[in-house]
Amino acid sequence: MTPRHHRPITRRKLLTALAGAAVAGPAIAVVAPHALASVAPGGGASPKAAGALPLKIVNNTGSYANSAVYLYVVGNQDGKQVRVTPDGALAPISLSDNGSDGFTDYAIALAGSGATTLSLPYMSGRIYVALGDKLKFKAVADGNGNPALQYPAGWVKSDPSYSVLHDCAEFTYNASGMFCNTTMVDMFSVPLSIELTGAKDQTTGTLRDGGRAQAFAAVKAVPEFAPLVVDDLRIIAPGHGLDAGIFASDYFAPYIDQVWSTYAGRDLTITTNAGAFTGRVSGGRLAFKGPASVSFDKPSTRDVLFCDGKLAAPNDGTTGPVAAVLGAGFNRSTLVGSAAQPTTDPAGFYGAAVTNHYAKAIHAATEDGKAYGFAFDDVADFASYIQDTAPTGIQLTLTPLG
Repeated sequence: MTPRHHRPITRRKLLTALAGAAVAGPAIAVVAPHALASVAPGGGASPKAAGALPLKIVNNTGSYANSAVYLYVVGNQDGKQVRVTPDGALAPISLSDNGSDGFTDYAIALAGSGATTLSLPYMSGRIYVALGDKLKFKAVADGNGNPALQYPAGWVKSDPSYSVLHDCAEFTYNASGMFCNTTMVDMFSVPLSIELTGAKDQTTGTLRDGGRAQAFAAVKAVPEFAPLVVDDLRIIAPGHGLDAGIFASDYFAPYIDQVWSTYAGRDLTITTNAGAFTGRVSGGRLAFKGPASVSFDKPSTRDVLFCDGKLAAPNDGTTGPVAAVLGAGFNRSTLVGSAAQPTTDPAGFYGAAVTNHYAKAIHAATEDGKAYGFAFDDVADFASYIQDTAPTGIQLTLTPLG
C-alpha cells in the first residue's frame, strides 16, 4: 500500500480543526473525517465498489451484552450531513431530530445475540459505539445555516457524553472502494478491530491480549502523560490534554530545540513521491530545496501534537508531504537520530525521553504495531488503516476491554 503521506491529506487537516474547535464544546462535523481518501490512490482507478456494503458489528467485549451496546453511523454524503437508519437508509440531519432533552437519538440497537448486520450506503463518516449508555449527538445549524451534527468530545469534561464509554472508527465508502481506519487521534477508549473483505482479506486495529490495560498502565507510568488517563474510561490524546490544561504546553520544546540546533549544522533530507528535499535551519527557519522550495518556522509543542500550525500540511503535493514527515519525525522522536526521513524501522521510534508516549503506548498495544496515535501516523504506513477497491463486506468488532 502506498504510504498515505503521499496521498491527498486534506481530511487530516479537518480532524485537527475539529479537535481545536471541540475544546470549548462538541465539534461540528461539516465534512468527511480527516484521514480518509475520497478516491482510490492515483485518482484514476475505475469504480469497482457497487451499491450498499454489508456492515457487520460483533460484540466481543465480554463485559457488555448486545442490549447495552449502541451504534451510530454518521457523516456526510455529497456535502450534506447524514446518518444511517437501522434499515440501512440514509437520512438527513434535521434540527427537528432533537428531542425534549435537546439531543438526537440516532442509536441503532444491536441484535439480541450474535452479530448484527446492517447495510452501509456510499458516504464518509464515523461508526461510533457506546457501551452502557447512549451518546448525546445534537443537531445544530452550521455557519451557513445548514443542519449539522455536534459530535461527542470525550476529551472535554463539560461534554454531555463525557461519562459514556465510547469510541469510533472512520471510513469513506464510494464507487472507488472502502477506505477505513481505527482512530486514536483524539482518544483511546474501546478496542476496535476492522476486518475488510474484497480483493483480499485485511484486518487492522486488533489489540494484543490485555492490550488496553497495558496502554493505560504505560501512559500512567509517564508523569507528564499520567493526567491524560481518565479513570478506566479513556486516555485523552496529549494535544487535547494541552488545550485542557492537563499537559505541558512546552513539553516538546527541548526536542524541538535539539532538532533546530542539529540541522543548523547539517542537512536534513526528506523523501516523498515528489522527490528528495534537502534542508537546513537558517534564519530560524528550516528551509528545503528540491522539487520545490518549502520552509517551516520553528513549531510549538501544540503544532507537533496536532501536526498543524507551523507544521500545517496543505494538499499541494510538496509542502504537505514534507510537513507530514516532519510531524511524524517529531512525534516519533526520530529527527535527531536520522538525517534521512522518513525512517521506517519502528525499533527506532519513541526512543527519546521526550516523545509522544501516548502514541508509543497505543502502538505497543496492537498486534501488528499499527495505530492512529497522531494525525500523521500513516507516514511510512504505520497507521491502522486499510482499503479495498472491490470490497464485499466490512466487520467492526468490539474486542475485550481487559
